[in-house]
Amino acid sequence: MKTIAKLGLASLVIIALLFSCKKADNSSAESTADYTVATDSTVVSSSAAVEQKNSKQKFIRTADIKFKVRNVAKSTYAIENAVQKFGGYVTYTNIQSTIHDQIKTKISQDSTLETTKYSVENNITIRVPNTQLDTVIKSIARQIDFLDFRVIKADDVSLKLLANQLSQKRSVVNEKRVANAIDNKGKKINDVMEAENTLANQKEENDNRKIENLSIQDQINFSTVTLQLYQKETIRQEIMASEKDSDAYKPNLGIQILDALKSGWYILETILVALLHLWPFLLLGFGGFFAYKKYAKK
Repeated sequence: MKTIAKLGLASLVIIALLFSCKKADNSSAESTADYTVATDSTVVSSSAAVEQKNSKQKFIRTADIKFKVRNVAKSTYAIENAVQKFGGYVTYTNIQSTIHDQIKTKISQDSTLETTKYSVENNITIRVPNTQLDTVIKSIARQIDFLDFRVIKADDVSLKLLANQLSQKRSVVNEKRVANAIDNKGKKINDVMEAENTLANQKEENDNRKIENLSIQDQINFSTVTLQLYQKETIRQEIMASEKDSDAYKPNLGIQILDALKSGWYILETILVALLHLWPFLLLGFGGFFAYKKYAKK
């Protein structure tokens, strides 16, 4: 009895150990699955160079992403809607199909099966508010079936903006000094013209700095995202009417014989008309022949 009890206890311990191991394996698998889902949903997002409140640093953020989708057209519409939803806009989109192979198989006297192998891709350029860049990219991630690459850059342009602002201030001061010199001391026409040219150059430089600052500020406010979408090769089959051979359009034998007789008569008429045009030469030929016969006998 003691032996049987020991065997039963040992069996219970082994079953408990096996159950614990199985549960641990299931927990590990669930953790791995959760990690995979999290990775798929966040792999394209980034918190690189997110501007902090009250920070003097200014960043131009850009993103370049290439990925495969299940359907390029549907994913394009979904991305465009997401961009519009978060205050952005599309600046370029180009959906195109590339045919890799096309085979025509005759399946009946009147029908042909056309098999086309092609791929579809789209290049999209979008502008989104800098504060919504990560949100838009996470929305785009829902369309990804396979990610080729994701590049996100952040360029600090705070010093460039400061340099342009200081240059503008100096340019304004120089403009005022040159304008005062023209008003107070410009007596000779050559001096006035030279001063006017200098003033125009100063204004142009100031305008260029202002335009450059506006362009930089626009790139800071709206990030540029370039997307390359593609889908796997697709096969399309279509039954089409067969094209008839040229022999099918030939007339029957009776019509061909009649056409041949007509063509022969037209040729004969042409020859007769040509001979009539040559009657002087024929007349001279016959006359010369009879004269030769006559004088040859004498």
